[in-house]
Amino acid sequence: MGLRELKKEQTRQLIADTAWRLFADRGFDRVTVAEIAREAQVAEATVFNYFPTKEDLFYWRLEAFGTRLADAVSARPADEPVLAAFRRALMDEGGLLTQVEAGDAEALARLRTVNRVIADSPALLAREQQAITRNAAAVAALLAAETATPADDLRPQVAANALLGLHRALIDYVRRRVLADDEPRGLAADIRRLTTEAFVLLEQGLRDYAAKPSAPAASPR
Repeated sequence: MGLRELKKEQTRQLIADTAWRLFADRGFDRVTVAEIAREAQVAEATVFNYFPTKEDLFYWRLEAFGTRLADAVSARPADEPVLAAFRRALMDEGGLLTQVEAGDAEALARLRTVNRVIADSPALLAREQQAITRNAAAVAALLAAETATPADDLRPQVAANALLGLHRALIDYVRRRVLADDEPRGLAADIRRLTTEAFVLLEQGLRDYAAKPSAPAASPR
């Protein structure tokens, strides 16, 4: 990396770190880009040069995981089913949960802060859903191209949305746990177990899932 690129990366990191500190302290919706620029001692236009939207300041690194899931589908070996590639990518990703499992108190605090800030911001929740929808569309398009699926065949979309829906469910589960002030010592292990169970459900299909039980027979009088 040359000196020019290094200085640009340092400026990007400074702006992102400043934004994160302000968001964590006051919440995403209560902080303006102008305030971030003043705190980072850069022009407001400079902030937008690096981060086109305010949401980008928060999701700069967080959205990379969802993109990696889609990339894992694209890069899977020949003859490997999409379900296996997606499962491997999801299970191999450690991130903050792995650090929390190892007893890292700072990682736990960051995990809680990230989820609190998102949960308190309609704008961030909307952006999160947009990212998941975008990744599902990318996976669906890839599967349609690989299988030469006609435009009126919904199977690539169904498969992609099932996979990304699993990811969405895990995100929601983690958020509920960490925002409930739960002591998540076993959270990473729980996520591994729940992920395994969810993939079993996808592998087996929904044909026999949640069959409505018949009404109990009326007791004789």
